[in-house]
Amino acid sequence: MPEQLLSVLGTDGAVKKKDRPSLSEEDLRLLHGTMVRTRKLDERGMMLQRQGRIGFYLPSFGEEASCVGSAFAAEQDDVIAQSYRQPGIALLRGVNPETMLDNCFGNAEDIVKGRQMPVHYSFKDAGMISISSPIGTQIAHGAGIALAMKIKRDGRVCMTFFGDGATSSNDFHCGLNFAGVSDAPCIFACINNQWAISVPLSKQTASLSIAGKSAAYGMPGYLVDGNDVLAVYEATRQAVERARNGFGPTLLEFLTFRMGPHSSSDDPSRYRPTELEAEWKAKDPIDRFEAFLVREGLLDEEAVAAIHAEAEAEMSKAAKAAAAKPPPSVDSMFDDVYAELPAHLKEQREHLRAEGGDHTVDATAAFPL
Repeated sequence: MPEQLLSVLGTDGAVKKKDRPSLSEEDLRLLHGTMVRTRKLDERGMMLQRQGRIGFYLPSFGEEASCVGSAFAAEQDDVIAQSYRQPGIALLRGVNPETMLDNCFGNAEDIVKGRQMPVHYSFKDAGMISISSPIGTQIAHGAGIALAMKIKRDGRVCMTFFGDGATSSNDFHCGLNFAGVSDAPCIFACINNQWAISVPLSKQTASLSIAGKSAAYGMPGYLVDGNDVLAVYEATRQAVERARNGFGPTLLEFLTFRMGPHSSSDDPSRYRPTELEAEWKAKDPIDRFEAFLVREGLLDEEAVAAIHAEAEAEMSKAAKAAAAKPPPSVDSMFDDVYAELPAHLKEQREHLRAEGGDHTVDATAAFPL
């Protein structure tokens, strides 16, 4: 039963030299910059929702190290089956934040043409499958994708991300059991932020850890400090290497804390002790990594401030560009469903075209969440 928390960095940024992964200065800067950009994107998304300009947002405050550090251990052509709280992976894989905000506005350049929930991205070119709201479905998807990779012998792996609440879903058992039996090259990354909306971890499981559940599925499991980006990277690197070499799946539990609300519709002060937030604020993964980078002489306070300002400006520019785009056309409702549009839908489309007028969404209407 894994009970020891794997970590590399202290809360003050001091590093355990023997456990430090081999990463170049360029790698370290990329990790830091992506974590900062993720935070700034989330801040901008929440601001847009509070201003009434988008209907909904799901931030990842406090979880940046867990998603960015783990995804960095994979290759660009490895597949990611993510949940809705890992925007940093898309940024790491080169997705333009404007494209991400197009989804939040549901505008004409939104990849899915306004048909999905905000923050439910789909980036085929980045190897990221479509996000689904039902909890845990991507776990079974990840196991199946990984098995297909094994059958094809293409040398790739699949990483699937989910929260602690998803470990109570049927898909958690089905996905891990299936991957364990088939030795699928899948890395199961549980980002344990300790609260499934208002349900604490103690109400999800009586196990000492989520990582300990791996034994039942015949795979190794590791409990990792999810606010330590270097520990997250190193644990995931080893799991990826194991999967790529044909030794099957691994369950990783990244222990962290959701420093904000579950979503823009949530008020965590109604169910979560406020002192917990102060306790975990002192463990902020970005502050912690910056302390390390300053200790190593890679950054100073002036450079840190400049990186934050640049990221802030980038997200502001992306938001303005996404907000200026029109909504999807009425015609788009009829696209991408049938290879050959049936006669009755052609008739409906022509009726709408002939009707003319403005069919845009009422911007004053309440969002249904």
